[in-house]
Amino acid sequence: MREKAYRRRVFFNYEKRLRLRSPPEKVFEYFASHRHHHGEMFMTPADLMRAVVPVFPPSDSHIIREGFLRGERPPAELDCDASQFFMLFDTNGDGLISFPEYIFFVTLLSIPEPNFSATFKMFDLDSNGKIEREEFKKVMQLMRSHNRQGSAHRDGLRPGFIVGDSVENGGLVEYFFGKDGKSSLQYEKFVKFLKDLHHEIIRLEFAHYDYKSCGTISARDFALSMVAAADMGLISKFLDRVDELSDNPHLRDMQITFEEFKAFAELRKKLYPLALAIFSYGKVNGLLTKDDFQRAASHVCDVVVTENMVDVVFHVFDANRDGNLSIDEFLGAVQRRERDIVAHILDMVDQRERERERLFQPLKMDVVFAEVDEEVEGCFCRELVEKQASV
Repeated sequence: MREKAYRRRVFFNYEKRLRLRSPPEKVFEYFASHRHHHGEMFMTPADLMRAVVPVFPPSDSHIIREGFLRGERPPAELDCDASQFFMLFDTNGDGLISFPEYIFFVTLLSIPEPNFSATFKMFDLDSNGKIEREEFKKVMQLMRSHNRQGSAHRDGLRPGFIVGDSVENGGLVEYFFGKDGKSSLQYEKFVKFLKDLHHEIIRLEFAHYDYKSCGTISARDFALSMVAAADMGLISKFLDRVDELSDNPHLRDMQITFEEFKAFAELRKKLYPLALAIFSYGKVNGLLTKDDFQRAASHVCDVVVTENMVDVVFHVFDANRDGNLSIDEFLGAVQRRERDIVAHILDMVDQRERERERLFQPLKMDVVFAEVDEEVEGCFCRELVEKQASV
């Protein structure tokens, strides 16, 4: 059991670095679970979620990691429900996502809705609330240029990586503009699509942890979803606290519903007003209790946070176990997820600059693990796990 837990941590760290620092072709190839007979890789909607959202394997599963390295067999697949949302745009009925479509979805998931709205309306020259196909392509090209995965892609140009179409021609253009490309895209339709896409990613994340389709997930898996996006230097500390959930009978047996999971996702979207509220309250009173946290979520963010949710939050982020929230730790972990997945424009520009420096300077030790040579990376990971597990 201890060896499995350690291996999970090692591969989780590898996958976390992979998402943040590798080209999109490599990320897609690692998480895609389907290869057609002619060699082209495809993702399921659940694969897409795992490529975007840092997730741990479900606590009760035997899964060690979420993807696989070139030359390996795919790991045991988690059985998640089919995505009715993605089937709406599936023209051939296979339920799979190509690399160009992956770039399309990742680009949209990485753009904050207010920024997208402003960009979209810029191209609505006559202010009639709709744009044409070529205008839409320009919008997408602009948004990709501000997204690390979108701007770093090489149109699938990676040794051994086969792509059936170019990124420029990919996506759901037919759904929005018809087969002839002459229909107009209504602003309201696309905003609804964007909101539904974000909601579906949340649903897929919950289904990932609810791999037995019980309708609930354990408090441990809920805690894992909260800390998964934390800074690499802090993740081990948070995971130790998650492990301590097993010592608390109340938390060990607790189950979290999808409504609660969705409510916490909504709270992440309103992190700025929540941060102002709890920091202001903490500055005046010095402490932040569970009741204070629930009141801030309800009154300031209009999000109902149940006692079960608060109990898990305080277990993980009450550093000294005095019954008060460690505000910096909580906001740091939660805000990092939103920054990594729905990045602000300045953050994305900074990422592009770091990517440029990484490409033209010798690799530093802290990125070698994620960017190890293709031919030896599988051996490298396995040898590391085996070596450390034996210590």
